[in-house]
Amino acid sequence: MKKFKSLMAVVALCALSLTFVGCNDDDYIADTLWGVWEGDMQVSVEDYYGNVYYAYETELAFDRDPYEYASGTGYWIDYYHGAPWGYYASHIRWTVTNDRINIYSVEDDTYYYIYDYSLSGNYFTGILESEWGDYIRFRLVKTVAPDWNDFGWGWDYWYDGYYPYSMDYGTRSDGGTQPKMTRRIGRE
Repeated sequence: MKKFKSLMAVVALCALSLTFVGCNDDDYIADTLWGVWEGDMQVSVEDYYGNVYYAYETELAFDRDPYEYASGTGYWIDYYHGAPWGYYASHIRWTVTNDRINIYSVEDDTYYYIYDYSLSGNYFTGILESEWGDYIRFRLVKTVAPDWNDFGWGWDYWYDGYYPYSMDYGTRSDGGTQPKMTRRIGRE
């Protein structure tokens, strides 16, 4: 019986050590990803009428979940010239799993995946793929890094309109004032 208990202790110790090793890279990636990134992701939008508009700049913001370190929320904004709207915005939920960055765009109801990337303190380059199989190479520059002194405390402060520093950019689903559109990545 004593042998059985010590064998179980060794198995439990091995399993525990594997769980700690597996999440260290994901946590490091999430820490580096935290902030606001800007650049050209070659995103286009097609409306119901078949008109295609190309974004000249994209802004991605990643805010970490305080309870699950390698995940969080944020926003994705594409800015346009010559379109009937100035920007195309979505709230996002993101996770880092086995070194792959998974982004879910809430308003688009679409998943995006970032892999084969390089992430440093200032530059974020790699490949972004949509759930439809479209993909592009991108290069973004970090423009805002988190600063604990300027933080709007509270989990959903980006989403409520009451907080004075809210990042409420609006969305495409604001009561039907804009036609339903779908974000596409890559240029035709």
